[in-house]
Amino acid sequence: MGWFGLDNKSFDFDMFSRSHFVVLAIFFLTTAVIYICREKMKGDKWRSVEIGVTFTLILIEVINHVWMYMNGIWKLGRSMPLELCNIGLILCVILLLTRKKVVFELLFFISLLGATQAIITPALTYDFPHFRFFHFFYAHMMIVWVTLYFTWAKGYYPTFRSVIKLIVFINLLLPVILFVNKRAEGNYWFLRHKPETRSFLDVLGPYPWYIFSLESLLIASSVIAWLILRKREKSHLKRSQADY
Repeated sequence: MGWFGLDNKSFDFDMFSRSHFVVLAIFFLTTAVIYICREKMKGDKWRSVEIGVTFTLILIEVINHVWMYMNGIWKLGRSMPLELCNIGLILCVILLLTRKKVVFELLFFISLLGATQAIITPALTYDFPHFRFFHFFYAHMMIVWVTLYFTWAKGYYPTFRSVIKLIVFINLLLPVILFVNKRAEGNYWFLRHKPETRSFLDVLGPYPWYIFSLESLLIASSVIAWLILRKREKSHLKRSQADY
């Protein structure tokens, strides 16, 4: 049961190790497949796949919380689904169930700017084949893939209002996260200190300046992503009108 236990002596994760490169290869190859097969993924015939993915995401997250509880490490200060990628997972499940555009608008930037960064520079302790390794990468990669699926196959695109909604959403959550961190001695959103492992935050300056750098980068990246996709959205709308 070492692959499911707490002892991580045989499972120390090392960024850009062989297992990490394999995951990155799977991530980029699957992303390419989604793009290549985007036309085949249109229509309601994929609805059952969407529901199936929803079930797997809920199941693996439940198992993760059970794992933390069984090993006595579930704590209010670090185990609640309050990290941005946890929120992204919740939005991903809601999007798959409802197909609501407003959910996609929030998920899009959290996914491509947050989950993708987490895949490339993961704040992870356990390496392959530990359960936490599979949980971390499956959840994060699925968040990105679902977002790209709705973009490329379903024609959902962010607008400038999407950027505004994201900024408002993040800043409404910020005082809540600060309050929880203070009351539960947590470090959600890394608002109290950087992760102990190497991460992208290392290049954003010391505490507390990396917090402002991160939000500024999120806003700037969101605007850039919207500008890049704006032309694609217009092109997609023209094709849809022509088909109609």
